[in-house]
Amino acid sequence: MFHVDPRYFIMVVLPGLIIGGLASFLVRTRFARYSRVRSRHGFSGAEAARVLLEQAGIHDVKIRPVNGYLTDHYNPVSKELALSEDVYAGHSLAAIGVATHEAGHAIQHARNYAPLWIRSALVPLAGIGSNLGWIVMAVGLAISPFVVLIGAALFSAVLLFQLVTLPVEFDASARAKRLVVEAGIVDMDERYAIDKVLNAAALTYVAAVVTTVLTIVYYLMRAGLLGNRDE
Repeated sequence: MFHVDPRYFIMVVLPGLIIGGLASFLVRTRFARYSRVRSRHGFSGAEAARVLLEQAGIHDVKIRPVNGYLTDHYNPVSKELALSEDVYAGHSLAAIGVATHEAGHAIQHARNYAPLWIRSALVPLAGIGSNLGWIVMAVGLAISPFVVLIGAALFSAVLLFQLVTLPVEFDASARAKRLVVEAGIVDMDERYAIDKVLNAAALTYVAAVVTTVLTIVYYLMRAGLLGNRDE
């Protein structure tokens, strides 16, 4: 009969829900709040992103609207900067913050920012680790600590991907915060709103790292590789 270990919920699920839920809540509430604050100079998210790209000498990145809520992303393969409709056409400080963050990724790509390339290279390995790692760890609890260790090694590819993602995201936000003022898109006294939105978004990546670490620690503890082995 399938057994659910309450320690898993205490050590992994509950902290993940709390940290991840808090990060998601902050992103949504701050974006909603500062979406009601119109930028003084009247730039839309798409216009702000285009200004940063042009000032960086980047003219081959297409900016397009995409359906969904905060589905914004930059695709380095197609060189497309996809902005959710509220961000693309929005003239708020929140829209400008999100759009210029994504433009920051395009600038990273053009400047051969090493962590961005490393993250892209890790995508296939992280996919394998995500799909197989936790299964191998779970099966290993009934077989051998060595199998759990193999599973942990596989799942660590996810952790490595997430750790590399942190500087990528932090750097894109730092670029956006600095360049929006230098480019005259927003005034310095307006940047507080962009800081609030992007700092909240950064917490979602930190939350993912914490959850992955807790998952690995849990299985290693259950296998006796950290502390006493469960009987």
